[in-house]
Amino acid sequence: MTVTANAAPKVALNNSPERIVALLAEELGVRPAQVAATVDLLDSGATVPFIARYRKEVTGGLDDTVLRNLEVRLVYVRELEDRRAAVVESIEQQGKLTPALTEEILAATTKQRLEDLYAPFKPKRRTRAQIAREAGLEPLADAILGDRTADPAALAEGYLNAEAGINDGKAALDGARDILAERFAENADLLADMRDHLWHSGLLYAKVIEGKETEGANFRDWFDFHEPLRTLPSHRILALLRGRQQGVLDLRIGLAPELETQTPHPCVSRVAGFLALGARFDADAKPREKWLGEVCRWTWRVKLLTAFETELVNQLREKAEEEAIRVFAANLKDLLLAAPAGPKAVMGLDPGIRTGVKVAVIDPTGKLLDTATVYPFEPRRDYEGSINTLAALALKHKVELIAIGNGTASRETEKLAADMAAKFNDVRATRVVVSEAGASVYSASELAAHEFPELDVSLRGAVSIARRLQDPLAELVKIEPKAIGVGQYQHDVNQRELARSLDAVIEDCVNAVGVDVNTASAPLLSRVSGLNASLARNIVAWRDENGAFQNRKMLMKVSRFGDKAFEQAAGFLRIANGDNPLDASAVHPEAYPVVKRILEKIKADAKQVMGRQGALNGLSPTEFTDERFGLPTVRDIFTEIEKPGRDPRPEFKTAQFKEGVNTLNDLTPGMILEGVVTNVANFGAFVDIGVHQDGLVHISALADRFVSDPRDVVRVGQTVKVKVQEVDVERKRIGLTMRLNDDAPPSRPGAGSGGRAQGGRNTGGNQRSSGDRREKASGTADGMGAMAAAFAKLKK
Repeated sequence: MTVTANAAPKVALNNSPERIVALLAEELGVRPAQVAATVDLLDSGATVPFIARYRKEVTGGLDDTVLRNLEVRLVYVRELEDRRAAVVESIEQQGKLTPALTEEILAATTKQRLEDLYAPFKPKRRTRAQIAREAGLEPLADAILGDRTADPAALAEGYLNAEAGINDGKAALDGARDILAERFAENADLLADMRDHLWHSGLLYAKVIEGKETEGANFRDWFDFHEPLRTLPSHRILALLRGRQQGVLDLRIGLAPELETQTPHPCVSRVAGFLALGARFDADAKPREKWLGEVCRWTWRVKLLTAFETELVNQLREKAEEEAIRVFAANLKDLLLAAPAGPKAVMGLDPGIRTGVKVAVIDPTGKLLDTATVYPFEPRRDYEGSINTLAALALKHKVELIAIGNGTASRETEKLAADMAAKFNDVRATRVVVSEAGASVYSASELAAHEFPELDVSLRGAVSIARRLQDPLAELVKIEPKAIGVGQYQHDVNQRELARSLDAVIEDCVNAVGVDVNTASAPLLSRVSGLNASLARNIVAWRDENGAFQNRKMLMKVSRFGDKAFEQAAGFLRIANGDNPLDASAVHPEAYPVVKRILEKIKADAKQVMGRQGALNGLSPTEFTDERFGLPTVRDIFTEIEKPGRDPRPEFKTAQFKEGVNTLNDLTPGMILEGVVTNVANFGAFVDIGVHQDGLVHISALADRFVSDPRDVVRVGQTVKVKVQEVDVERKRIGLTMRLNDDAPPSRPGAGSGGRAQGGRNTGGNQRSSGDRREKASGTADGMGAMAAAFAKLKK
């Protein structure tokens, strides 16, 4: 394509749909037609869950993962196109837009490359190079470059300018050097080459800032540290950045230590070689060669190194934040999709010592039936009275499950419930310890105050604990995701991106499960495709005033619930025992005519076939496709008829903590225990084994094979068997292994000192995470401890 300087293709550059589609299709490895169709749907207001479930024919069957990536990348590419247009316009206004430059700008596929190309034309403050140009020294710089036989000192004598402060040859040559250094530092191809070289060969160095040794003792393992940029894991990057943010560590970019001492520096040599100036650094170099060598050194030290340190550290931060957000999102998804106990009467116990154990009983629909506070521990020690109160509540409300928060006094409260069951044989409730992370946040929230205006804040926490056992998803959506505590370094990452990612996870989970429109809370309804907080409140208000919805069509009676909202939401809103059995399934009302044809074919009505295995035997989905509904949708309809409203969550089961193992003092190396995974980080998994302190299974101890991602082996909420490797009571660290044949290392005084990792939860039940050895030492984690010496052994 030929483009003149006066005819830059502005329209093509300005968010050209074809260009955007082509870029996304190439990046995601899908057909342009699939991208174009998806972009049209997204632009029309369709959500990813809706597109993934009900528009498979339109997108060519793109799954929700690809669709989420496309949604995120669409924003980036559109921003790229907007910036491309602005860059072209700016350069054109300067009269400097050439056909060759236009081609390069058109070919740029990243914002970084675009900014590199724009750098020479970007308005900037008055630089040393600009001052030198104003002094008339640019011809001197060009003359030295253009004549291989030139003597820079001799040429410089012809460019003295007293008015500009150029009083001798050295000043003139310094100005020429500044001009060339700026010119070279704005060479887009040189920048790309050096950036790539540093990323693959560079190291990040950390040094303690002088005088901060005592104040920054928690970061002592980072006081003299270096590691290749390309191998730095995300949690370590964030640890180092936190050390810098706290004014303890100084970070810089460099090459391997043995290369850093070379003369000339390898990066200076690379600049000289790339530019092919004829620069030399040896003693026999001619004046021009020697001077150009100094220009290359100046270009690297003054211009490029500082810029690249800032840029690459930012790149590391972005990489680390992206990974940390990914880990948080994955853990949140596992937690939200944890197995629900289902519609059972549940007693929630929020453990406490001095303040008592808060009790709340809910019915199978989650409705609060009763509350109490018992004081079995110090200072009242009303153990028998507490047992009698719990038994009376359990028998009165036919309690089937007892949910016990995993915070302070959790095991003591579990024993209280066990003693109650032993004394009262008629109480047949199963005891389950559940995470109480975020319960206190919910208790003090405006939502909780609205749900239970007359209830004490502390008792609201017991309600939340009971409900999250009954249906984790329905209850946890009421809590700010960051308060649930399954992330690593969540407070150090880009909060806007974190919120966007977590919101997407919640939306995907809620819509994958589906929502009973007659029982769901407003916060849960607000996460349904096509709905928002306002519409969700309107649905609840209508339900409270008019009673249960009998069919999906009645949703249209809700204030501001229009056709678009109905299209997006109806398939995910379920109505059990309503007028139409299909309303309890994931079949979208728009596809009911297809079901009608199927039922006519087998001469049956919906009530006869819904949920009946084999009801459609002998039928082929291809018989019922038409112009609107293709094979993917009809297959989904067949599945829904046989298994209506199927729940993707696993079957409910619980871990059984070992009797008599209640504190760290009860643990001994070699002990095999059952526990629940509470958090998964890139370096391993934290497991609750019932002693108020999560233990760490390092990634190397997760399996008898190499594990690159802990989530390939374990997920949050999973019940696992572990062997105790080491225990450090003083530091509250537990080293665990899932390789049950591993021998426990011999005990030794102070085992674990200088610990390698921290994470999990403290006795208050706050779950947090961290990195490995250096992360623990630097105090960079958001949580408590795990075993150091175990790491030292495991990482050999």
